[in-house]
Amino acid sequence: MPGYDAVYRRSIEEPEQFWREAARGIDWEVEPENVTRDGRWFVGGRLNTCHNAVDRHVAAGRGAQDALIYDSPVTGAVRRYTYAELLDHVSRTAGMLRGLGVEAGDTVVIYMPMVPEAVFAMLACARIGAVHSVVFGGFAASELAVRIDHARPKAVLTASCGIEPSRVVEYKPLLDAALREASHRPAHCVVLQRPQASAELTPGRDLDWEQAVREAEPAGCVSVAATDPLYILYTSGTTGVPKGVVRDTGGHAVALHWSMSNVYGAAPGEVYWAASDVGWVVGHSYIVYGPLLAGCTSVLYEGKPVGTPDPGAFWRVASTYGVRTLFAAPTAIRAIKKEDPSGNFAKKWDLSKLRYLFLAGERLDPDTYHWAGDLLGIPVIDHWWQTETGWPIAANCVGIEELPIKPGSPTKPVPGYDVRILDPDGEECPPGTEGAVTVKLPLPPGTLPTLYRDDARFAESYLTRYPGHYLTGDGGHVDADGYLFVMGRIDDVINVAGHRLSTGAMEEVIAAHPDVAECAVIGVADELKGQLPVGFVVLKAGADRDPAEVERELAAMVRDRIGPVAAFRRAVVVDRLPKTRSGKILRGTMRDIAAGAAYRVPSTIEDPAALAEIAEAVKEG
Repeated sequence: MPGYDAVYRRSIEEPEQFWREAARGIDWEVEPENVTRDGRWFVGGRLNTCHNAVDRHVAAGRGAQDALIYDSPVTGAVRRYTYAELLDHVSRTAGMLRGLGVEAGDTVVIYMPMVPEAVFAMLACARIGAVHSVVFGGFAASELAVRIDHARPKAVLTASCGIEPSRVVEYKPLLDAALREASHRPAHCVVLQRPQASAELTPGRDLDWEQAVREAEPAGCVSVAATDPLYILYTSGTTGVPKGVVRDTGGHAVALHWSMSNVYGAAPGEVYWAASDVGWVVGHSYIVYGPLLAGCTSVLYEGKPVGTPDPGAFWRVASTYGVRTLFAAPTAIRAIKKEDPSGNFAKKWDLSKLRYLFLAGERLDPDTYHWAGDLLGIPVIDHWWQTETGWPIAANCVGIEELPIKPGSPTKPVPGYDVRILDPDGEECPPGTEGAVTVKLPLPPGTLPTLYRDDARFAESYLTRYPGHYLTGDGGHVDADGYLFVMGRIDDVINVAGHRLSTGAMEEVIAAHPDVAECAVIGVADELKGQLPVGFVVLKAGADRDPAEVERELAAMVRDRIGPVAAFRRAVVVDRLPKTRSGKILRGTMRDIAAGAAYRVPSTIEDPAALAEIAEAVKEG
């Protein structure tokens, strides 16, 4: 078998041949005419993703193998679905959608918790050629409304509630509020009634999920063009207006299928667990599509790393189901480490089948890396990618060749990604010199071809800063051995527990407070969540308010408008914000001050004394 260097070199020098071979792992109704043309992949090909993820495994005689294991410590439920059972559920859910008038090319918004029906819904859309847009369950009504208006769904699929360790979150009131706020009107909402909360149905619009599926005729697979969209997934934009990342059908199927064996070292029939949520890209790629395309058994876990009921939850699941590959966020491992620093809970379970722990979603600090590696005695593999790319940009590709690990680095670029570090003038940086992390075009299959209904913003956000390159938005460097080190965002999107959130959107919420004159939100390093937002607010003249009271009110506003996921709790009242002479707020400098890092006074600053005031306010806060 060729090693990493040979495979990587071939993917960059002979991409057509490389990806033509990878495409043989997928069933095509019509073979592609071109592997790549004008930046699009598998042009002229036709296929169906649901067929490749479900039907073909049943046809190959593997229908009795588990496809999905649902484990829900918050409800006490455990359910297993074989590939044959999954096919039945998905085809009936697809029939329900078809009965509601949903056709190929229509959009469907899925606003659901971590239940099997969320997976059925995604695959059902793929089955009939509809385009799903999953919104993280429990996202605030206003955020949901924005996505409904942008995606213009023919139907919305939801559940009566989601379940947190300490409370039940009712989804239907949030959906109803979003639909009142949105200008688009979906024809139908289908509601899965859960025992923990009963949702009130609106006559003429809302349907009971179980009844609607029971009455539906199973639907077959509809072939679509490889360049047709499979889904839209909204990610934070720096303007506060979400960006709809488009995933095309052919490239996505080929890239994810290839990544399962080559990046993760997973084989058909093995148990693969991505401890994420279907509302995020990791859930799309590695709870639903990747493992099923590869014929693995995927774990769907409705719980937390700690508190459901204890920090042994992950180890219980891994041991009970014989998980071979576990993919989690560093935040989850940090939370477990905080509650169980000596790892006693892990020692209660037989983890002998666990082969790899993959971590991604934010920077993996060396302390957490060493703790997990020492505890588990297996390779802990940091890897790096984005909602936009849909699969890893840099990783230790264990299915090709296990490379030596360097803590703090996601190892080397994954085959297909021509990663370049560029300086402000677009010149390549020498090893060890930090610059903008970019990918030389063309991007490999499976990455975003554009933003939904916004080609201009796609070009402006990712392609114009460095012509001929995709801008990741992260800064970093490559060392003398070719290892990539990613140092963090170069814009104002912050990463809270693996969730990308716009500080601009938070600023919009805070600015709406009647006593706030102006504000800035920045991300500061946090041991548990990676980053947390901190607000700096200037109160209006005459607003003689207790800063602690203002802080509580702002935290409640952000929670209501953006959601608890923002984890916004800290707002520091200051007399003024440091700005440049042209009026730009010096967020980068404020970030350094808040982090306690050394900072340089920018030459463009209007009044240097403003920085000292910020430093003083941080100290007192």
